[in-house]
Formats: sequence, C-alpha cells, structure tokens
Amino acid sequence: MKKIYDWMLNAASKENALWVLFAVSFIESSFFPIPPDIMLIPMVLATPKKAWKIAGTCTIASVLGGYFGYTIGFLGFDLIAKPLLEFYGYMDKFNSFKQYYIEYGAWIVFAAGLTPFPYKVITIASGAVGMNLLIFGLASVVARGMRFFLVAGMLKICGEPIKEFIEKHFGLLSILFFILLFGGFILIKYL
Repeated sequence: MKKIYDWMLNAASKENALWVLFAVSFIESSFFPIPPDIMLIPMVLATPKKAWKIAGTCTIASVLGGYFGYTIGFLGFDLIAKPLLEFYGYMDKFNSFKQYYIEYGAWIVFAAGLTPFPYKVITIASGAVGMNLLIFGLASVVARGMRFFLVAGMLKICGEPIKEFIEKHFGLLSILFFILLFGGFILIKYL
C-alpha cells in the first residue's frame, strides 16, 4: 500500500493524473471496489492549487459513473434479478422494498454518496427499482460534491501536516481504510 501511495503521490503531478482520477471515479460508482479518495488525497497533497479542479473532476466522473451503475441495475434487473426473485417467491418482498426505496431513495443515495458505504450498490439498486433519474442525479451531485470538495478543502487548508500525518501513520490508516471498505460490504449483506 505504501508503494501505491508513493506512486500516486508522484503520479498526481503528472499530466494524465486527472484522466486517471476521472476513470477511477467513474468505475468506482458502478463496479470498482476501491474509492477514488485513494487518488484524490495524494493528488490534492501534491498539487493543492488544483484542489477544486481535482474535486470537480472526481465529482463529475462519480456522478456519470453513478448513472452507469443505475443503467446496470435498470437493464440487469429484468434479465437477472427478476427471474431469480420470482423463482424463490420473493417478488412481493422486493416490491415492498422498492416502494420504501422510492419513498426514501433520495436520502439513501445522499447518505451512501457522502459516506464510505459502497456507492456502487446504491447506484445499481436505484436503477433496479427505477428511481426517478432527476432525484437520483441531484442527490448524487450534492452528496458526491460535498464529499470530494470537503476532502479537497481540508487537504488544501491543512496540506503539509495532513501529509506528514498520513506518511507517519500510513500502516494504521491503510488498515482503517480496508476495515471501512469491507465493513460497508458486510453491512450491505446484513441489511
């Protein structure tokens, strides 16, 4: 992990770093397991003058990737999930869940977009239940924007001390990161 972090810190000032961040942010919102923060943080630390551009790129790519995840859920539901739910007799339970999700979906998308909870699960679920695209998009833009701009702003303001803290406690922070990442997936399993 330390080598990846050092590589990203070095790559963050390279010409194509923003495009790599865009790609990571896009695919993370639909199927990739590692959040874009792992690139966003070293990029802002390496080039604090570009903090808002980095956060904006991350936000735009994440929302677009969220729509791709939505499409996966929307198109894949009839093809894969619906026959399985009908086979096991769970269609009524899904319809109850769907109604709940439609009623509170904006808050669910907002919460998942702002926290370490795996956002891709929510984007796919939103498509599966046919959540209103405008509401989905607005909740995604606000949540993802808040998350990435808040992180970028904190790093821009506190830059060097944060960088020193990360480098000093990198092992512990890596463990914490993976606990939060896998904890989100475990939480999904038991909800």
